[in-house]
Order: sequence, then structure tokens, then C-alpha cells
Amino acid sequence: MVLSSQETSQLRAALQDAVVKCSERCLYQSAKWAAELLNAIPESEDDEEPLDAANERYISPIYLPNVDPEEAALEAKELSKYLLAKSFFDCREYDRCAAVFLPDSLLSSILTSRGDNVSATTSKVKGKGKGKEKASETAQSSAGVPLPKISQKSLFLALYAKFMSGEKRKNEDSEMVMGPQDLGTVVNKQLLVVGRFLAAWFEERTTEDDEVLGSQGWLEYLYGMVLAKEKNDERALEFLVRSVHKYTMNWGCWLEMTSLISRVEDLNRISRHCPQNIVSFMFHLHTSLELYQQGPGLGNSLEQLLSIFPTSSFLLTCNALLAYHAKDLMAAEQQFSQLLSLHPHRLDSLDHYSNILYVLNLRPKLAFLAHLCSSVDKFRPESCVVIGNYYSLLSMHEKAVQYFRRALTLDRSCLSAWTLMGHEYVELKNTHAAIESYRRAVDVNRRDYRAWYGLGQTYEMLEMHTYSLWYYKKAAGLRPWDGKMWMAVGSCLQKMGRERDGIKALKRALLADAYYDVGSSFGSGDILGGRSAIGHMDPELLLQIAAMYDQLGEEEEAKAYMELCVAQEDGGAAAEVDLAESIAIHNDSPAASDNGADGEENTANEGTGVTAATSKARMWLAKFAMRTQDYQTANRLAAELCQDGVEVEEAKALVREVRARMEATGMLDPHS
Repeated sequence: MVLSSQETSQLRAALQDAVVKCSERCLYQSAKWAAELLNAIPESEDDEEPLDAANERYISPIYLPNVDPEEAALEAKELSKYLLAKSFFDCREYDRCAAVFLPDSLLSSILTSRGDNVSATTSKVKGKGKGKEKASETAQSSAGVPLPKISQKSLFLALYAKFMSGEKRKNEDSEMVMGPQDLGTVVNKQLLVVGRFLAAWFEERTTEDDEVLGSQGWLEYLYGMVLAKEKNDERALEFLVRSVHKYTMNWGCWLEMTSLISRVEDLNRISRHCPQNIVSFMFHLHTSLELYQQGPGLGNSLEQLLSIFPTSSFLLTCNALLAYHAKDLMAAEQQFSQLLSLHPHRLDSLDHYSNILYVLNLRPKLAFLAHLCSSVDKFRPESCVVIGNYYSLLSMHEKAVQYFRRALTLDRSCLSAWTLMGHEYVELKNTHAAIESYRRAVDVNRRDYRAWYGLGQTYEMLEMHTYSLWYYKKAAGLRPWDGKMWMAVGSCLQKMGRERDGIKALKRALLADAYYDVGSSFGSGDILGGRSAIGHMDPELLLQIAAMYDQLGEEEEAKAYMELCVAQEDGGAAAEVDLAESIAIHNDSPAASDNGADGEENTANEGTGVTAATSKARMWLAKFAMRTQDYQTANRLAAELCQDGVEVEEAKALVREVRARMEATGMLDPHS
């Protein structure tokens, strides 16, 4: 994707405008996102030209008036009050900020007089073209105190301050994290006030064709946030989509939509109703990553965006997370390391980096990262999570819990902290606290497969397999191409005595592992297509499938999987099992990319060498050969077992028994 100089100039102007407008409304995270993108655009040759001070085109967007003349007049009239309110907001005095434009007495009189009308409006605004009254008629019919005549910018600031005041008080009223009274039921008490006021505002301005007269999109965004907090997801999405149509560059609105989307089907449905531009392109990419998607399509999208914003911290983070979701941990670690060198004071998403370092057991790097985060800002939730991960790697689980709780004290919606604290409680054998931590993680984000998997693990520890199976299936549904999820489902079904269902799940785990192993670095493998899928497979999985077939009395199937298990020692080349036919539960994997597994063909077939699983499989095959009187094969397998060093004593006894039977049948000279 290459932009012309004119398109680049327009993009730069749009991002500058976004930074200013978001900052004016105290949407700091959206302003930061736009500013980082703005500075990631490479400088053009025009930017290096000498400045002409007399040229009138050098006008800062800060001083550009509102395009709506009525709004511009109102903003100019209330400028002094607006500056006062904004200074209060910047000092976190939210109630004082709201009171500049909407004193409590005015708010209560408006909402009391309009209480009945507002409840009727909320159902009226939802439909499209269903006998809705015109805006002027609606305004006349609404009895009560009229809404104050202030600009949309000031109204947004006042209502957003009211919303933030409720959030602040909610945090103050919450009990100690995971304390005896911490039930997670404290709510924002200002949602009702803000929601009813906005409903009245939209009622006055909505026409019969469902258009809101003069709206600039910011109040739709705020109303969408309120509806999302009230768990009214469909209406929230409706207002958020309206908002991005009126003002595209508000990244916070796109993020709010992401938090309401739980499936890829929902994402595709919502995307069709959104404006098609570079920000919606980023939204689709970001939401796909939040849904744990990965594949060549996302990789190509990222490459196109990085060609426009080569140093964007947001896009570089997405690139690292894409590798992380594809289980390419080494690539993800290198990309996070590069990101850290480019932006050493940026703490966003470093909790993911610490997870990668933890899994890779890179203790020195994790120690460095913890020290760096602590020196930048030790009271950021991300810093506390990184330090907690470091203590967890040192097996200091109580200390790790302490830092995860500190992260949650700073931000109750910190997903990583809830999930990781659940892991620590599992290590401490505190299953009740672990279950509560995982449940709270799921409340924050129902897409977090790690929390669902953790719940399954914890209930499995309690031998409550029915509950465990339900949670494992939720995790597998969120991450269907992760063999670990299906292996957990299969093992749980086996413990419940459902061997046939367990075999299906374990075969799907084999398919999932092949999907990652055979494919490219983004996991895009043509598993059931033209080339063979038989590469490296997990011997433990193969042994488990074989054992379940053995329990069902299907010895031929068991033998085939035992042989496949043993074949993994040298890369599986000797295996003749039709994997595509036996485990093709879903043939819906993405098509292979141009840079598929061809370059890694040799490394895929290196083999695992002798493992405990392959030795057990070899022992089973030797005993099976004994039962079927195939003494030559039994002798060969038993001799190999003696050299494995795993089942040596039992193997020696088996060798003696084989030799005795061969001598008895005349197959072996007793003097040899």
C-alpha cells in the first residue's frame, strides 16, 4: 500500500485534527494513539523546505473553527467556561468539571421532569423509520425543563466528567482485591444520569428518517459507552457505528466496539456497516488479533500498514502479537525486543512480552524488563504484571500474587493480572481463589481463552470433570487451532469414560499441532491439501490415542498409532497412517502462503529421539508381537528397549521370555 504525497498530507492533517479534538475532549488515550501514528509517518521532502513566515497556509489546526457555524458560535461564547472545565478535568476534579456546565440542581430538575419521556425514547430511537416524530414535534411534546443551550464539545466534556466521576467513585467504593467483601458488584452510579440526559438530547434532535440533526459523533460515542456498561451490547454497537460514521478518527470508539465483539462472524457483520478507510482497516486487524486470529491475510495487512507507518509502536506491537498467537515465540520475542529498543519508555503491552519471556524461561531478560518497567513507572498495571511474572518464574508465588493484586488495585479491568493471579493460586493449591480469579478475568473479557482453560484445569484438579469439560470446550472454541486445548478436552473425556469422543478430540489436537508445525511462521499450513501432513507429531498424543483404542479393544487401530508414535523418533517418515482421513474433523484451515513450510522441510522431520512415550509405545508393540507370536519383531523391539534406558528392566525380562519361546518353537538355536 503506497500513498501519494497528497494522500499522505490528507492523512497527516486528519491525524493532527484527531489529536486536537480528542485532547479538547480529554480523550487522552485516543489522542496518544493518533499522535503516535502521526509521528510514525516518514517526513516528506516538502517538510524540509525552508519556512516562509508570511505564508498563510501555516495555520495550526488548533485554531481552526468548528465547521458548523452554530456550534462555532456557541464554542466562542463559552470559551472561558470551557477552559475552566477542562482545567478541572485535567486535575481529576471531575464533579467540579461537570458542574461548570451542568450543575447538579439543573441536572436533577431536567431528569426529574423528563423521566417518563426518556424511557419511551430509548425504545423509539432504536428502530428505523417506524413512525418516529420529527425533531421539532418531539421537542414540543417533551414536557419539562428544556435542555441547556451549550455546544456539543462542552456537553460532551461535562457528561464525560460525570461518567469519569462515577468510575472514580466505583473504584473508591470497591473492597480490597480478592478480599472477603470483594464481590465485583460495585457499579458506576452516574450511568443512569448520563444515559437519561443523552437519551433526552437525542430525542430532541432525531428526525423521522433516524438522523440526528447537527450531531458530530462524540455524544453517540459517549452514549455507546454508557450502554455497553449497562450490558446493552446491541444498542451500544448501533450508537458506536453511528459515531465512527460521523467522526472516523476517534480510536477510543473503535476500541469500544472491539470490546463488544466476541466472534469473527460478529466482526465481519459489524465491518460491513462501518466506513471503509485506513482506521477501519486497523480496527479489523486489531479486533482479529483480540479474537486470536492469525494467518497470511493478517500478515499482509500489517505489512501494508507498516509501509505507511514504519515506526508505529501500535503496529509493531500488533506484529509481535501476531507471531505470539501463531505460537512462534522466538519471533515474537525478537519483535518485542526491537520494539523496546525503539520505544524504551513505552509500557503498553509489555505484560504480553513478559508472558513470552516467562514461557521461554529467559530469566535474565525478564529481570531486565522488570527493572526497566519499575524505573519508568512502578505504579502502572503493566509494570506490576511484569514484576509479578518475574517472581513467578523464581517460584515466589506469594510475592507474585502481591504484585498482581497491586496491578488490579490500580486497574480492576487488567485482564492479564486476573488470569495470571489465577495461575499463581493454582500453584499455591488455593483452588477457590483460583476459580474466583479466573471468573473475574472472564467477566472482564469473555474472549480470554486462558481464563476458560484455567477454570477447566482447576475443576479437573477438584475431579469435577463435567464442569472441567465445559470450560475446556469454551477455551477450544475460542482457540480451535491450539492442540493444547483439544488435548485437555480429550483427556477430560477419557476420565469420564467417553473414549470415542476423547479420541476425536485428541485427533483434532493432532490436526491443530500439524497446522502450526507444517505452516509458515504465521501458521498458514496446507494440512489436508496437496502435500503430506505427516511431519512431527506429539508422541504423547499418539500414545494416548493408541491407549484409548486399546481400552476399546480395537487393537489394529491401537497398533497403527503405537507405530506412528515410535516413528516420531526419526521424524515420522516411516509412518503410513492416513492422517488426513483419520483426523479431518474440520477442513477449513487457511490456504498455504507462498512462503510455506518448504524452507523448513528438513527441520520438520528431525524427529524427537527416544522419549518416555515412544518407549512405552515400543513396549506395547513388543508385547502385542508376543501375543500374536511374531517373535522376531518382539525380539527386535525388546532389544531396542534395552538400549533406550527407559524401560530397561522390563525390557530385559521380555528379551528372556522371547528367547525362551523362540527356543521352544525351534526358531532359535539354544546354543547361539
